[in-house]
Amino acid sequence: MPKSKRAKVVSLTQADKKGLETKKALIDQIHGACDEYARVFIFSVENMRNSKLKEVRMQWRDSRFFFGKNKVMCRAFGLEPTTELRTNMHKLSQRLTGNVGVLFTNRPRELVDKWFEKYEVKDYARSGNAATQTVRLIAGPLPQFSHALEPQLRKLGMPTSLQRGIVTLDKDYVVCTEGTPLSPEQARLLKLLEHPMATFRIKLICVYDNEDVTDY
Repeated sequence: MPKSKRAKVVSLTQADKKGLETKKALIDQIHGACDEYARVFIFSVENMRNSKLKEVRMQWRDSRFFFGKNKVMCRAFGLEPTTELRTNMHKLSQRLTGNVGVLFTNRPRELVDKWFEKYEVKDYARSGNAATQTVRLIAGPLPQFSHALEPQLRKLGMPTSLQRGIVTLDKDYVVCTEGTPLSPEQARLLKLLEHPMATFRIKLICVYDNEDVTDY
């Protein structure tokens, strides 16, 4: 990436000593990444899971991810043309809103686009997520559950009983309805039923390359 137009001294105010040091460290790390990597991507994460994000980081060990306070990262990039670290880098700051992250990489843009377009991992939905489909269970034996789980299933709202040591659904039961937010009990039942309804994916918002920003 081209060198900065000038040495930048970033002002940080209204912060205690420890907070000031943390913010300054983030700014210094971003400045260092700007020197090391050719491209910068801003992205959002759908159905955030720390474990899944850790797996992505492992597959992108030659690159660098940042999740920090947007205001501090904006100061690192520059808020306007007169304070930006690189030409047109203030445009990145304009897009640093909401729950987003920053990826620095030297991988070609085409490869980055294809990788994130294809990458997605199924996971279990959490309480508050909307059900992606209606799940109905027909009355009868549920051999996938051990007898020890029957009290828990009943506590979660399923009309179950033990019949000859086998967990049995006493009547048809709707676990969840498509489009309806899941309760904690419903989310737990879907996990016990091994029925994932969430998809972890990363959506690219924009890229800084060749001294300009392009939106997706």
